[in-house]
Amino acid sequence: MTQSTTLSSFQHLAAELRLYCGEDSLKALAKELQRSGCRRAVVVSGRSVQSSAAMDELRAAIGPALVGESITVRPNSPVAAVEVTARALAEMRADAVIAVGGGSAAVTARAASILLAEQRPVQELCTRRLANGQFESPRLGAAKIVQFVVPTTPSTAFVKAGSAVHDEASGQRLALFDPKTRAKALFVHPAFLRTAPAGLVQEAALNTLSTTIEALESPRCDPFSEAMLTHALRLVARHLAQVSVQDEAARQALVMAAMLCGRGTEQAGGGLASVLAHAIGHRVHVSNGTVNAIVLPQTMRFNAPVTTHTTSRIAQALSGSNSPGVTAVDALGALLATLDTPRRLRDIGLTRTELEPIAQAAMSDWFISRSARPITQASEISAILEAAW
Repeated sequence: MTQSTTLSSFQHLAAELRLYCGEDSLKALAKELQRSGCRRAVVVSGRSVQSSAAMDELRAAIGPALVGESITVRPNSPVAAVEVTARALAEMRADAVIAVGGGSAAVTARAASILLAEQRPVQELCTRRLANGQFESPRLGAAKIVQFVVPTTPSTAFVKAGSAVHDEASGQRLALFDPKTRAKALFVHPAFLRTAPAGLVQEAALNTLSTTIEALESPRCDPFSEAMLTHALRLVARHLAQVSVQDEAARQALVMAAMLCGRGTEQAGGGLASVLAHAIGHRVHVSNGTVNAIVLPQTMRFNAPVTTHTTSRIAQALSGSNSPGVTAVDALGALLATLDTPRRLRDIGLTRTELEPIAQAAMSDWFISRSARPITQASEISAILEAAW
């Protein structure tokens, strides 16, 4: 928001959010299944969490409504894994899906539900860029099975309606959007938060950090979004360096930050750092959060001419103080310096010859249209990549 005293016009449209957090959170699961009229629930997860002791608590909480488990989640939600998941949901005649894990689990469950209901290839259902440069998302009218989420890592994906999957054949990121796939309820339980390695939690939290900052830079950021995003940024800054198996409070705080960010970005959306993370991550098999930490300072510098009104509030949330002369980029650099994470693109194995193809690929990403400073040509992205390399 600007520091102007003039009136502003905006809309803030918020979907229902039902969130249960704490040791007793799973007790509400059976009630929520009943509330949605669900009798055939399928758990969708990856291999590691499926074998954890926490899963026994979940199975007991679901009770007789549990009709099966699909251990089909893979990093970055490849299309092949989503298709296998959709077939499993069909075979088990699921009327509810419970995604257990991080962002890939939630996205896989949602995307599989879309494929199951629409009965068309993902390439026909995804957002596409038109000849005039605008993006178009097909309307997906079929009813979808009910979604629930049990998080293990902090991810903004848990509270979203969009699902971005990776087409390994083309290397493209395909974005699906359907409000009917929003989670009906989320259950944040400490036993599941303990299952994720500390490094994975940190990588996911770095993604929250980047997404939050980009949304706060956005001209679409309204007062309600700003409130959620600012607190999300405070939580990440306070707890990012404290992640350990023992520190359940830090893990829970980072999950809360991710959900606040997910809600806050409904209006403002992502930005250029998110676009670059999508384009780079799958090429070098590095998490979006790690790539975000490398490119975000450069995208903030690129946006600086149009984000002068945001730098003080971002710097204050990151540093916890209102120090005159400290920019948002300075505060971000100080936070990242406390972490053992790569700082240059070359450090994650990216070669200089790959920068131009990445810049070209980024121009087809849906989020490119939401950059705080408009991107008009690939050469602008190339310059940012060069600075980050």
